[in-house]
Amino acid sequence: VAARRAAVEGLVVDTEEADAQALPFPDGAFDVVLSTFGVMFAPDQERAASELVRVCRPAGRIGLTAWTPRSVMASAQATAGRYAPFPPIPGARSPIEWGTEARLRELLGSGVTDLDAQLLTTDLCAASPAARVEFNRTYVGPTKAIFDRLDAAGRQTLADELADCLQRYNRATDGTLIAPAEYLQIIAYKAR
Repeated sequence: VAARRAAVEGLVVDTEEADAQALPFPDGAFDVVLSTFGVMFAPDQERAASELVRVCRPAGRIGLTAWTPRSVMASAQATAGRYAPFPPIPGARSPIEWGTEARLRELLGSGVTDLDAQLLTTDLCAASPAARVEFNRTYVGPTKAIFDRLDAAGRQTLADELADCLQRYNRATDGTLIAPAEYLQIIAYKAR
């Protein structure tokens, strides 16, 4: 998808699919390493964080975004988690922990300096809460995986509960969805 999108935009971009816990790049390969709501879902958080630091050049930048524990996304994950009890992998920690400055400082450790964290908000928008659930169950990997494990009745129950969860955060009054979603953005510099 990224390669097709780049082509449409007239950009030359090399894409490579890889495991965030074992990146196939040499040490210090990139000036900037970033993840937007992605690396937070790696089962081995310490390994994934170590890989981010490893592939970043000394004094290079690491940028991350992750949903916070107070966010609508954390609430939705807790709802979905009742259908796929956490952790799906023994010993795995919640991806929502990446949304706290303390955990990111712990994960990135002495490998980075000048870590700047900001709480920001984006709006989740859709024609309705149910439409957003349908989008997530079609295009968001972790959500799709949970729905795919359920029978038809379970899928409907989960869809209804997720729509109710989104509605609790919804500030729209016309049946559409406008739900503020808090996230943590960090920019850190790799130690020299």
